[in-house]
Amino acid sequence: MQNEEVFKRWLPTWRTRRRRRVLVRALSLVFIVMIAVAVACLFNTMVALVWPVITIVFMALFTSLQVVSGRQGDAPRQALDEWEIQQRNNARSIALTVTQSLVFFVAIFLIFTSSVGWNVEKLPYTGGLLAITAMLIGACTPAMILAWTQPDPEPGDTD
Repeated sequence: MQNEEVFKRWLPTWRTRRRRRVLVRALSLVFIVMIAVAVACLFNTMVALVWPVITIVFMALFTSLQVVSGRQGDAPRQALDEWEIQQRNNARSIALTVTQSLVFFVAIFLIFTSSVGWNVEKLPYTGGLLAITAMLIGACTPAMILAWTQPDPEPGDTD
């Protein structure tokens, strides 16, 4: 709650629903690029050099999204009212399903590609990047859902 006081005035023009949705779309694009890089590593591991840059972009976008949405996705229970708790819990439930589904697909991918003996020497690296991406998507899903669905803040909320 102390951090909320610090970050309350940061990025005030990005706290609208429209701007938050821009951040959610940008974060989704970063995840697509992460998946593409992970799969491309099956063919050329030099593509992995892009990963640190993508990670920096991810960190900037996700931090910005957390700031402008008030970190409701991971806020402690006592910091939220009943409606916010319900919204947060619904978003977390969806995030769990998303995480389980994505990790399932990564596991199927690893099982299939290893059983056919296709690029086995590069497979662990690709699988690791896909697993990291799946976990990041799942971890970010509550914040993304809440940022997308929450209405614009009341004019006095950012003062």
